[in-house]
Amino acid sequence: MDFLRRLRGYFLAGIVVTAPIGITIWLAWWFVSLIDGWVTPFLPSVFNPSSYLPFRVPGVGLLAALITITLIGALAANLVGRTLLHYWETLLGRMPVIRSVYKATKQIFQTALAQSGNNFRQVGLVEYPRRGTYVVVFVARELDGSEIGLPEGETYISAFMPTTPNPTSGFLFFLRKDQVRILDLTVEDGAKLVISAGLVTPTTVSKQLPGVPKIEKDVVNVLLKRSPEDEPANGNGGEAAKGSRGKAANGGKRKPPAKKGKTTSRKTTSNRRTKA
Repeated sequence: MDFLRRLRGYFLAGIVVTAPIGITIWLAWWFVSLIDGWVTPFLPSVFNPSSYLPFRVPGVGLLAALITITLIGALAANLVGRTLLHYWETLLGRMPVIRSVYKATKQIFQTALAQSGNNFRQVGLVEYPRRGTYVVVFVARELDGSEIGLPEGETYISAFMPTTPNPTSGFLFFLRKDQVRILDLTVEDGAKLVISAGLVTPTTVSKQLPGVPKIEKDVVNVLLKRSPEDEPANGNGGEAAKGSRGKAANGGKRKPPAKKGKTTSRKTTSNRRTKA
């Protein structure tokens, strides 16, 4: 039985090691093959090694796509490129359906790839759909209420609540600052938490936004210098707190209790001698 249990443990450990590597290699190969299938048919035979080699060279289409995108970006950065881009956008703006798709797609890519700090900044928790139930949201930015038709002078937060396991869909909320509890998490860790359906849970310490009253047990335990195992099972929280404060005041040392057994034995010995 011990041998089978060890064998099962080795097998599961092998899956844990090899499965992420295999999935990563498969996804990378699928992506490269997809780009090659799109781009390679448009390449001249001179630039396609597969046309004069007895085997297929993967990644040629991906490399050609990267070079082409870089050249288009360099062209769009100068005056000639901006002029051509303006004419192109004017042409697309006259097409009823295509102009809406083009403008929406362009705005999404500009927001996602911008380096001006307009991406998601923080990860937070919001009570939804009822009190006591929390969902993970990504905080985009702060805005005044007048920007979204709400009373002017109040600060709101635009928060995106993604769905699990597909974080590209979700709901957009406009909340007051005191309704969002910010977590000490990066956006990447928050995305892992959502995609994994809570299986990957980073160690988090929530931070308090102005106006949010919050006292966590862990914070109290740290202040009282005690571990969660030392918490009283019954409602004797005050006595435990006093004892912990006393420990903290004495530098963490506790006076040993008086040894009553030795004192009693000494008194009994003295009494026997008196009787004798």
